[in-house]
Amino acid sequence: MSEQIKLGDLTIFMQRKRVKHIYLRVLAPDGRVTLVAPIGIQLVVIHAFAVSKLSWIQKQQTKLQSQVREAPRQLVEHESHTVWGHHYVLQVVEKQAKPCVLLNQQSIILQVRPGSDLSRRAAVMHAWYKSLLHGVVPGLIEQWQDRLGVSVSAYFLQRMKTRWGSCNPRTRHIRLNTDLVTRPKDLLEYIVVHEMVHLLEASHNKRFVALMDQYYPAWREATAELNQLPLAAVRPRG
Repeated sequence: MSEQIKLGDLTIFMQRKRVKHIYLRVLAPDGRVTLVAPIGIQLVVIHAFAVSKLSWIQKQQTKLQSQVREAPRQLVEHESHTVWGHHYVLQVVEKQAKPCVLLNQQSIILQVRPGSDLSRRAAVMHAWYKSLLHGVVPGLIEQWQDRLGVSVSAYFLQRMKTRWGSCNPRTRHIRLNTDLVTRPKDLLEYIVVHEMVHLLEASHNKRFVALMDQYYPAWREATAELNQLPLAAVRPRG
């Protein structure tokens, strides 16, 4: 059952679950704050934790408010799209053939059947996004498994509204946001490393920061670059 914690004008939406630690998140796009706490922990402890994080919460909310958001994609002729950080012009070809996407030096060619609506076009584009990521992610995982001394049992690609990736240390699964295909490949690598380091340290604590400093010293710059890039207002369905 959801509860609320009031800290002045700030409302934190809280749930109790079978977890070991308190987890606090600031969600995009509106900066809504959620907290997950262990079932048996006292409310006074949760309240004190939330108060200690007020400055961090305010910084995260300010960051979300300042982020530029891309206009929703309509997938029409001459629209601008980004792949691996490079800009391309979209060409739409209607043809009685299997839908596909082709990439040349200047254009993304989206081939769809005549009369295909936005939802169908978006599904074809999203499938192409996933194919591009599948072509890169396994190699990154293999490379960083050796460096970190960890093993990823499986990875998954999906749309994520509020994060670039996630990791389940128990199952050794990592999940990646398909929107990463629009970012430069080095930022994809950073997210892969970030999630794999969670196999060594589940929390974003001092040990996690030390591990990131050791294995990926440029992680702070990568984080800043991700935060500066426009966010998709609406990601494709399918």
